[in-house]
Amino acid sequence: MRRFYIPNTTLQVGQQLLLPREVHHHWTVVLRATVGMQAMLFNGQGGEYLVTLTAVSKASSTVSVYTYNPINRCNAYRTHLGLVMSKGERMDYALQKATELGVTSIQLLSSNRGEVQLKYPREQNKLEHWQGVLAAACEQCGLNVLPQLHSPIALEKWLASVQLQLANPDSLGLVLSPAHTPLPASHFNKSDYYLLVGPEGGLGSAEMTAAGLAGLLPWQLGERVYRTETAPVAALATIAAWHNNP
Repeated sequence: MRRFYIPNTTLQVGQQLLLPREVHHHWTVVLRATVGMQAMLFNGQGGEYLVTLTAVSKASSTVSVYTYNPINRCNAYRTHLGLVMSKGERMDYALQKATELGVTSIQLLSSNRGEVQLKYPREQNKLEHWQGVLAAACEQCGLNVLPQLHSPIALEKWLASVQLQLANPDSLGLVLSPAHTPLPASHFNKSDYYLLVGPEGGLGSAEMTAAGLAGLLPWQLGERVYRTETAPVAALATIAAWHNNP
């Protein structure tokens, strides 16, 4: 069944709703939906709503909201990804797959070797684009609550905030590194994970030292070196596997 994200919209059972222009176009023009077809709508505030298309015109369409399902399909634990920004499709891929794997929040980061340094207004345009990537991923995978996407900050600032969070014994901080031994599965029984993924060229030695001082453990995923868009996917999938199957 088709799923559509409609932010900043109040949904309730029994209402007649005029669809946002983008959803109207995608569903009725691109996908050629007709009166009587059903879809799921979610607004990011939790749960999903079954709707039936009741009227279609060239410029607009209306649905009737029938039932509400409180399911969110979130993980039983929280993952907070610190991601040094990369260019183009690589960044889109990392954000899309992290969302599908249930990441809770994403902090965009700049670092010494990072490829992207955003400035306003380009930053706003990029954030809107990346927010759209998260929404599309949620539509596809079934998540009804979007990950929180935070505006870019310097790596050092994020590490300072993470250090405070890691004072909680039920939190685990990890930084991907090819130069250390793997961590045992027994480490992966926490409620919060803070994961740092560096740029294509890797984090510098000073940045790795800073990550260690903040309480992040160096974590090696096998003997190969992952690309920056592959690393968060592999790491989040491994956390999921070990957390769910200790």
